[in-house]
Amino acid sequence: MPATRLRPVVGRYVGYREGVLVGVASGRDAPPLVRHEAAGAFVVLVLGWGAPLDVLNPRSAAHSAYRVDSFVAGPYDGYCTTSTVGAGAGVQLMLTPLAARRVLGVPLGELANRAVAVDGLPDPWLDRLRARLAGAPDWPHRFALLDAALDARLADADPVDPHLDRAWDRLAGSAGRIGIGALAGELGWSRRHLAARFRRELGLGPKTTARLLRFQRASATLGRQGAVSVPPDPVPPDPAGPADDRTGPAGGWAELAVRWGYYDQSHLIREFREFTGTTPAALGRPGSHSSNPG
Repeated sequence: MPATRLRPVVGRYVGYREGVLVGVASGRDAPPLVRHEAAGAFVVLVLGWGAPLDVLNPRSAAHSAYRVDSFVAGPYDGYCTTSTVGAGAGVQLMLTPLAARRVLGVPLGELANRAVAVDGLPDPWLDRLRARLAGAPDWPHRFALLDAALDARLADADPVDPHLDRAWDRLAGSAGRIGIGALAGELGWSRRHLAARFRRELGLGPKTTARLLRFQRASATLGRQGAVSVPPDPVPPDPAGPADDRTGPAGGWAELAVRWGYYDQSHLIREFREFTGTTPAALGRPGSHSSNPG
């Protein structure tokens, strides 16, 4: 976990070692390790060493990153995949858009829906930090390095427009359930001005961000429930297919959809398919996906 003082803006640190050495034992090439990554309103920063990976945006090859060990992925309103062959290690950070705008020093509109290699960013400080992390003796030392580096960057960075700070806090605090018109009114801005400023500085428009925050809370709840209590999908993938009348626990998907802020269960299914490429029941099974946390 990040230091207590950083937790409002840094979701978590994850240290990882994964993959296998290529060509060991049988002499055969190892199969790629592929992960399916759900959409998210947060910014993902990976500082790694070892085998490189590909970050593939199925909607745009130009917005993908190839053969990178360290990258930043801006807010995504669609799913993507990562693929690697060989053994790698590193740390992954989840940053709020407000923190990422200050830490990275670039408007997040330049990073939305794309992965960018760390050595392609204007300021080389993250590439230097990656080398220090790789040379650290253990994970506690690496996490302490991250704490110190983020503290220093945030102390030196210009603040974000307080209107945008307020907008993010209201969206995140309500899990995306505040109306954008009402939010603009609170800020004394027009909806158009709010959308333009939010998109440029924090990556995606406020309406899309609200949808992602709602989705993230719903998917996080599914992750906590686990496979045993996740009900089957409320509608078949093929509208012409047989209906599924199983309702699942606690009133089923219709009740869950309303609880999470969706119009109905069909709305819930559409949002999950757009942001994950699959259904809520599939997403709720352990090990099926990786995703940005809510």
